[in-house]
Amino acid sequence: MRVLLIQPGSEDGRGFRHSLGLVEPLGLEMIGGALKGRHEVELIDLRLSPFEELIEKLEDFKPHACGISSTFTVDYNPTMRIAEVIKEVNGDIFVFVGGHHPSLCPEDFDKPFIDAIVIGEGERTAAELMECLEERGDLRKVKNLVLNAPEGQIHTPRGRLIRDLDSLPYPDRGLIGRYWRKYRITARQPLSSVETARGCPYRCRFCSVWVFYGGIVRFKSPERVVNEIERTEAENVFFTDDNFFTNVERAKEIARLIRERGIRRKYIIQTRSDVIASHPELISDWAEIGLEGVFIGFEKARQEELDSIAKRNTVENNERALKILRANGIEPLVSFIVDPDYDREDFATLRRYIRKLRLRFPSFSVLTPLPGTELFEQLKEKIVCRNYDLFDLVHPVLPTKLPLKEFCREFARLYRMAYPPIYLYLLKAGIFLKSLFGKVSYSDWKQVFRDWARLADPRAYLEDILSVCEAEKWREA
Repeated sequence: MRVLLIQPGSEDGRGFRHSLGLVEPLGLEMIGGALKGRHEVELIDLRLSPFEELIEKLEDFKPHACGISSTFTVDYNPTMRIAEVIKEVNGDIFVFVGGHHPSLCPEDFDKPFIDAIVIGEGERTAAELMECLEERGDLRKVKNLVLNAPEGQIHTPRGRLIRDLDSLPYPDRGLIGRYWRKYRITARQPLSSVETARGCPYRCRFCSVWVFYGGIVRFKSPERVVNEIERTEAENVFFTDDNFFTNVERAKEIARLIRERGIRRKYIIQTRSDVIASHPELISDWAEIGLEGVFIGFEKARQEELDSIAKRNTVENNERALKILRANGIEPLVSFIVDPDYDREDFATLRRYIRKLRLRFPSFSVLTPLPGTELFEQLKEKIVCRNYDLFDLVHPVLPTKLPLKEFCREFARLYRMAYPPIYLYLLKAGIFLKSLFGKVSYSDWKQVFRDWARLADPRAYLEDILSVCEAEKWREA
């Protein structure tokens, strides 16, 4: 069978989608790896290709099936548009979607232009689905599917999570051949992504990762991880795990193997501050072999706020981790969550805290009840606007304590304070110099500069909100 895998993009340019990074569609590459050899597979990334190219691909490649990644809630509307277009071009093409949002809320995808939703991990299910389609078998016997039928959605039997992650095929990175140099995080480009584990042992109210994986954590072996690193091409490697240091001894063994094999890369990870605070030797060990970027969710400046979101961590750990990272020459990218019920003093407290810690790379998100999370179940009746275009973590979708305009003004002020115009000018200059040496394409960064400018402009948030939601509904809220 011919299978086209699709990464959604944004046609209208609304929102802030590429300000921090643009990572490769690793989930689709893993699906491609599972289908490789048995089926003819191609991939299109609509974040980097114009939408018109999708229609050309449908007409030229003539796929029998199309799989769309809709992991993030903000990808929902683009996914709907893509699925509709596919059926308009050829109604016989089998359209299936997968990812966190479809798995946790399959009812959102009960549409006539979508044939099936893959629930949970997709590698084995996609392979079985394609085999069943090829043999014209009974799709109800394929596990981990929700089938859209005229009489309603049909849930097939649930299969277990994949126990041995080493048994999975390697991602088919050949599918992104024409794109791979364009993937990046901040100014690190090109960038390859490597998954080394699945799941998270924590229960943060705002997060869907642990819900998606049923609260279970599984790991690839250190040998498999290092083999995957060696198969990548970019000098920058991003580990996609939500907490790369969940298993401390395993992280040390991966570092040992990297050193033993003489692999020279620059690494970017996501982790928690409590692990760093308890195991400072991890940072020094990894810094020696190329660790340069660390994402940490500080989330809050005050302990009582941190406790309210079930982070199970402390402000003290955050600050200690910061000192350890800096002692090893690493300035982390630190994220904070802004509550819709923040008042002026709350915003002022956060600004003072950032100045106190002298954070160079803070990022800010608005507390958002993403579908499938505990937070969504608790707050869904309070959501003011259900248009998923605004569920990008920087637009408030819950009633704000401050008037909406003032809340947006205060939120934008956080970015103006953290990244003044001189910072953007220096960033532009640095990217321009890199482009002269052929390391990056300056044209690829136009959207990034646009996003950063908009993050500091309160009017941009209001324009987005009023363009997709009824203004009267906000006034009533």
